[in-house]
Amino acid sequence: MDAASGEAAKEARVPTPYRDTEPLGDEECRRLLGAAGIGRVAFTLAALPAIGLVSYTVSDDVVMIPTRAGSDLSRAARGAVVAFQADSYDALRHTGWSVTVVGPSQVLPAERAADPEGCLVAIRMSVVRGLRGPLTRSGPDAGLSGRRTGP
Repeated sequence: MDAASGEAAKEARVPTPYRDTEPLGDEECRRLLGAAGIGRVAFTLAALPAIGLVSYTVSDDVVMIPTRAGSDLSRAARGAVVAFQADSYDALRHTGWSVTVVGPSQVLPAERAADPEGCLVAIRMSVVRGLRGPLTRSGPDAGLSGRRTGP
């Protein structure tokens, strides 16, 4: 094998984010969104990007995220365009899907007596995109942070 062939083979093994993925149609994206229940919302906080892990429901063409009135998310989402993503991964098959929603948001009062300080961030599904395929690996990224939920 010559040097050029070796380099080409090496490059072919490098995973890319969209290698072997299948775009999902609008109907499939909406079906998958309705089944997940946990996702991430991306918004701007103090002029910087912020991403939060959230529970959610889907009602018609709106992603509904319960939060507290006055939270960072509820303050940032008032009319702003935000992004939302939900996904699922099959650890045995190393495959999964991901659906991203981009749209304008608004804050609605929660209609729950159990949480009078709650509100809902509603994201209209203006743009819905999805992919299905193998999990890919990415290199180390700068600026990593994490958060654990629960007790």
